[in-house]
Amino acid sequence: MSHQIYNLKHTGSGNFFLLAGPCVIEGEAMAMRIAEHIVKLSDQYQIPYVFKGSYRKANRSRIDSFTGIGDEQALTILRKVGDTFGIPVVTDIHSAEEAVMAAPFADILQIPAFLCRQTDLLVAAAETGRIINIKKGQFLSPQAMKYAVDKVVESGNEQVMLTERGTTFGYQDLIVDYRGIPQMRSFGYPVVLDITHSLQQPNQTGGVTGGLPGMIETIAKAGIAVGVDGLFIETHEDPSVAKSDGANMLRLDLLEELLVKLIRVREAVR
Repeated sequence: MSHQIYNLKHTGSGNFFLLAGPCVIEGEAMAMRIAEHIVKLSDQYQIPYVFKGSYRKANRSRIDSFTGIGDEQALTILRKVGDTFGIPVVTDIHSAEEAVMAAPFADILQIPAFLCRQTDLLVAAAETGRIINIKKGQFLSPQAMKYAVDKVVESGNEQVMLTERGTTFGYQDLIVDYRGIPQMRSFGYPVVLDITHSLQQPNQTGGVTGGLPGMIETIAKAGIAVGVDGLFIETHEDPSVAKSDGANMLRLDLLEELLVKLIRVREAVR
């Protein structure tokens, strides 16, 4: 990462870094179990690890979709995960007001792809002094993300990451253009590949986003091969009952096998 986080471990290993966890915080027990499992893997394989969990889901397809357990409760759980395991945490924000609210609880603030052009949101996030992870809009070219970076940097914060998460292809699919990874890396900031959101199939007729989790390994291997700095993977003990993004999440017990394969790819292309 462009600026080392004080509690990010294994930074000298040469491995990709990992942002992983559930799509949304559904409760303390599940968050702690998932974090504990991934922390053990990150220690075993020397992978710098950041716990990911959204405290609120604002961009749901339907009004009756689950959005969260309550901001204060979810943010407190995020901070407890970080403090318990001595790891950094990342969460999404959706408005300038949320930037100020979430910053005390998270080490990295993430800007959702749909909101990556929102100047007031980017400026407010930058002013918190946290690392800012900007997801590339599904509707933008990689080169256009330079302007999102500039909004953060020109607000006095050079702690920026960019995340590729697929580009809209027709009405109900996303495609990852791997040319975008080196193009965005040329800006001088770390680039992350969001594996699981890249496999979403949005705008389904039932109002629930679909996905292609069987392609997770394919997308991840290709990202490592073209030199991505970090990976973003949403994972759940049982995606079939997850309250958000279950259709494209990785089952938690499959994560270790995937990481082992990706480390081998990383070693091969170094």
